[in-house]
Amino acid sequence: MKARDLMIPLKEYLKPDQTLKEAVNLLRTARRSDSRIGVKGLPVLDAGGKLVGMLSMGDILKAVWPPYMAMMDLGEFTWDGMVESLAQRVSDHKVETAMSGEVITVEADAPLMECVDHMIKNKVRRLPVIGKGGEVLGMIYERDVFFAITKAMLHEDGGEGK
Repeated sequence: MKARDLMIPLKEYLKPDQTLKEAVNLLRTARRSDSRIGVKGLPVLDAGGKLVGMLSMGDILKAVWPPYMAMMDLGEFTWDGMVESLAQRVSDHKVETAMSGEVITVEADAPLMECVDHMIKNKVRRLPVIGKGGEVLGMIYERDVFFAITKAMLHEDGGEGK
């Protein structure tokens, strides 16, 4: 199986100059196949369609959580309402301020094991699939790789061993 066989064709993506508010709305409503069920991350493409980053749920959480919190002894500090307040404060920040700039990709003809290798070694849950011209063709998600593996384990892949 190749990356192209498992990828979800790219239908939606983010732009670096969109706000985080716009980004989270798209993450919540993005299409997977024919359904609008949301996704956990999307590629960020510049005006020319070049991949410049990735924005995930984790990046959004990091944008809301101020780095100085790690250095504080909070003692009797109250957390009530803090997330909501910080989320509103960062909602107008641009996607480019929160996205991950280094993106691990695979080519469309990459074997599935190469995809698994990248996911494990780089601790990523989604991989943009790149065409010959460098364009993003689609996305491979950890969940889809998992289900391909389970189908093989359970001999549901149409191969030998049934």
